[in-house]
Amino acid sequence: MNILHVISSPRSESYSIRLGNGIIEKLQMANPGSTVQVRNVAIHPFPHLEEVHIQSFHTSPESRTPKQRMAVQHSDMVIRELQAADTIVIGAPLYNFGIPSTLKAWIDHVVRARVTFRYTASGMEGLLTGKKVYLAVSSGGIYSEGPWADKDFVVPYLKAVLAGIGLTNVTVLRVEGTSMPGVQDQALSKALSCISL
Repeated sequence: MNILHVISSPRSESYSIRLGNGIIEKLQMANPGSTVQVRNVAIHPFPHLEEVHIQSFHTSPESRTPKQRMAVQHSDMVIRELQAADTIVIGAPLYNFGIPSTLKAWIDHVVRARVTFRYTASGMEGLLTGKKVYLAVSSGGIYSEGPWADKDFVVPYLKAVLAGIGLTNVTVLRVEGTSMPGVQDQALSKALSCISL
């Protein structure tokens, strides 16, 4: 099994990273000999899309200018990583009700017409199929249920955008309440105990 671990938290002791590592540990136990590639977009962020990126995405490879060829390299690289992966683990801390901007930039380089999805008469069709995705979501509060559930724009967004490129087999695991007295001490151990492959 080829596992891709996408890390988006800038904190080295992030709960989303530790939960992601816990998922990968169980995957490796169940699949001896698996390889893990780490893509840390917090340490090595992808550029936010500019006009040259958009131009390169919509220009055939043989017609791209040198500047466009350079601009498309990040996107080509990350798409190759996704294509090679059997299982993808995405760490996503909840920041201000959404995902970190570094993860959004990675997504913008991944979602490409005619490469990872295409438009058909019935709408958007994803081209990255047959892969398993785990979302390792962390939050200081509790967003899976209760009065703050409608403020979680991380899981609905990620599931929607991943489905758009064909990644529909998604399992969500959460470590939540990490800033809440009476909850925070057991938050990580509770999340790790919920990992089921």
